[in-house]
Amino acid sequence: MPGLFDLVEALTGMRLLPAGTAGSQAHDFREAVVDSRKVVPGSLFIAMPGETHDGHEYVLDAHQHGANLALVGRDISADLAQNGVESLLIDLRKQTERPAFSAPDFDQLVGLQASTFVCLLVENTLDALQEFAGFWRSRMNLRLIGVTGSVGKSTTKELIAEVLSQRYRTQRNPGNLNNEIGLPLSLLRLTPETERAVLEMGFYVLGEISLLCKLAKPQVGVITNVGTVHAARAGSREVIAQGKAELVQSLPAAPDGVAILNYDDPMVRAMADKTQAAVFFYGLDPQADIWADKVEGMGLDGIRFQLHYKNESLFLRIPLIGRHSVHTALRAAAVGIVEGLTWQEIVDGLHSAQSQLRLIVVKGRNGALLLDDTYNASPESNLAALNLLNDLPGHKIAVLGDMLELGPYERRGHALVGLRAASVVDELVTVGERGRQIAMAAQMGGLATPKIHSFDGTNEALVYLQNHLSAEDVVLVKGSNSMRLDRIVSALEERT
Repeated sequence: MPGLFDLVEALTGMRLLPAGTAGSQAHDFREAVVDSRKVVPGSLFIAMPGETHDGHEYVLDAHQHGANLALVGRDISADLAQNGVESLLIDLRKQTERPAFSAPDFDQLVGLQASTFVCLLVENTLDALQEFAGFWRSRMNLRLIGVTGSVGKSTTKELIAEVLSQRYRTQRNPGNLNNEIGLPLSLLRLTPETERAVLEMGFYVLGEISLLCKLAKPQVGVITNVGTVHAARAGSREVIAQGKAELVQSLPAAPDGVAILNYDDPMVRAMADKTQAAVFFYGLDPQADIWADKVEGMGLDGIRFQLHYKNESLFLRIPLIGRHSVHTALRAAAVGIVEGLTWQEIVDGLHSAQSQLRLIVVKGRNGALLLDDTYNASPESNLAALNLLNDLPGHKIAVLGDMLELGPYERRGHALVGLRAASVVDELVTVGERGRQIAMAAQMGGLATPKIHSFDGTNEALVYLQNHLSAEDVVLVKGSNSMRLDRIVSALEERT
């Protein structure tokens, strides 16, 4: 992990010690965090001002939890002194009367006591974090794979990392640390021993992925798809595609740079014209470089399919749930091919995917089986979840809530989900105002009215389910995260 002298060099351009010389080891740090609750001993805490909370109010708390360094945007020395904290403030702001870092500053840093809490004062803590992360990434001699798309980013990231780990020392960003704050924090986790890194990149506004790529410098870019999630914020699928394409536009030229694109998604396929990198297509179409057919869902036992690449064909069975997961497997296999792995290494990596990242299967009340897919929802992910439900035996119930941030695609998206539900489920429970749009479409699709139950909130839906579940029921629960349908799963889960 980097340390205090690296941080000063990144923010001032001044190398304080000759290359390869150990600095103040007492102020090397194990973790960089923006949440004081996540501080571990030896952390760098970045005080980030936010909409509801200002990180400067938690610097003392971070120090008490073991942080030995902090990036701050204002002088908090007096507050620390009032609480008995021995601290040293170094002002790194650009100033006309003196350089950002001077000889007296250096003298104070050399030989620091481990107990001294060092605060580096900067103009903007987010800018400083990003600058530091880019500096640290530039020191790493590794290949970095960036992953973006509307649906399936996290699962794809995890499976790619599993495949690459069969040969290389591989790191990935934990959880969904994929934005302008989270990705820099992930970059600071990289070590000189890392050979491959797999980083998920989120999109909300145009220019965001370009910024993330400027910091991360990916050589390989993987695009999953272009859907309607976040369309309310972006405006349209075309704008979303434009934002996702920033990843392939940022790649180096071939042969070093490689864009791995979904041939089955026309908007992703068109990105081949927007990159100077080599293009590697995956999909279910034989015109793709790597493609699959004979895809079969085996319910909770995974999927099987035939994989084709050049003159080779493989029959595979992997533990990912749902037929849509074949695209996830193809992405990971494509990265494996690009990065020089053998087929045995690729297959071993695909087989090592022991759990579905988002969907969780739990035993419910009266022996019912609950499919907890409440992390988030879009029309695309809802259709995939319904396809999985269709592959399972039993009395099928779908509990579907509002899908948010769809913008102009809201009515159409809910209608598509309702029509698909009508052909899959034995019973439909909807939650929320937009959920009623799903119910109306399901009714139009032929699902009998007595089999459709619409509720305004989770409590009413929960009461109904508590009184009607049986051992034959397989219950899919899915909706946007803010609908809090996870509370339904938690209340219905059978406690052992």
